Amino acid sequence: MRGEFELIDLFRERIAVAGAAGSPRLALASGDDAAVSVPGGATATSVDAIVDGVHFRRQTFTPEQIGAKAMVAALSDLAAMGAEPGEAYVQLGLAPEMTESELTAMADGLARVASREGAAVAGGDVVRSPVLFLAVTVVGHADKPTDFVTRAGAEPGDVMLVTHPLGGAAAGLVLLERPELAAALPDEIADDLRHRQLEPTARIGAGQALARAGAHAMIDISDGLAGDAVHLADASGARVVIDAAAVPVAPGISELRAHVDPDRLVYGGGEDYELLAALPPGRLGEAQASLRERGLDPAVIGRVEAGEGLVIRDATGREPAVQGFDQVRSPTRGEQP
Repeated sequence: MRGEFELIDLFRERIAVAGAAGSPRLALASGDDAAVSVPGGATATSVDAIVDGVHFRRQTFTPEQIGAKAMVAALSDLAAMGAEPGEAYVQLGLAPEMTESELTAMADGLARVASREGAAVAGGDVVRSPVLFLAVTVVGHADKPTDFVTRAGAEPGDVMLVTHPLGGAAAGLVLLERPELAAALPDEIADDLRHRQLEPTARIGAGQALARAGAHAMIDISDGLAGDAVHLADASGARVVIDAAAVPVAPGISELRAHVDPDRLVYGGGEDYELLAALPPGRLGEAQASLRERGLDPAVIGRVEAGEGLVIRDATGREPAVQGFDQVRSPTRGEQP
C-alpha cells in the first residue's frame, strides 16, 4: 500500500473525471491546503457519512458501489432543497485491510455519481481508520436563498406527494442479508430490489422540478417515511396525515410478507432517497407531469393539517406502529424497529 500522500494523489487522479477543473465556480480545486470557490447567489451545504457495518457491508457492496452510495446520500440532501449541485468534498477513513484497487474503485464510484449529477469533487482528505467510512460534504447553489425549499414551509391544505414507490431499498437489503428469500420473487423484481439498495439515485432533477412547481416543504426519505415525515411536520409546525392505502409500495414487498413486516420496509426502511413534498393543490398537476417526464411514478399520499406530528392511518383506522431509522439506536440498517 502506498503512503498517505501517494494515496491522496491517487484518489485525486481517479476523481478528476468528476469535473472539478471545469466548474465555473472553482478558482482552486484539490491540490492545495484548501479549495477556493467563487459562488454567486445563495449556497446550501450538507454533510453525510456512511460507515461499514452501519450503512453498508463490504461483503455485499463492491468498492465502487460504496463510493457511489456515499455521493448519492450527500447529494440527496441537495435534491430535497431543490438545489443545483456544486462542489463536493470527500473525507475517506481507510481501513487497514483495504487494498489499493479497492480505493481506486471507490474513487471511481464517487466520480461516476458526481459527474452524472453535475457536482465537482473539489477536495477532501484521507485518514487511517479502524473501520471504513466516507463522509461527503456537498454544496448546492441557487440564485437567492428563497429559491431553496426547506422542511419548514408546509401549510394546512397542502397535499403530500412522494416521488416514487417506497420500501425497495430496505427490501433489497433483506435480500442481500438473506439471499434465500429471493426464491419467492421473480428474478427481475429481486434484481431491482437489490439494485435499489446497491445503486441508489439522488433525485436532483425531481427536486428542482418540485421547487419550480411551488413546493412549500420537502425532505428526502433517507431514514424512512415515518421518521422523515415527522421531521417535516415538526419543522413546519403542522400535522402531516398519511393515508396508508395511498402509499406506493415497491413491487416484491408483499411477497416477502411471511418473512418481514412490509410496514417496517415501507415506513421505517429508509435509503430510498425519494422525495416527500408538501404542495399547494393547484400546482399538483404540474408537479406530477414533470416527475413523470423523468420516469418517476409520483403519488399523493396525504395532506397537511393544522396541529402537530404525524398520523398514518389505513382504511380501517389502524395506525402502523413504525418509526424511522435512528442513527444512534439502530446499530445496522438491517436491524430497524
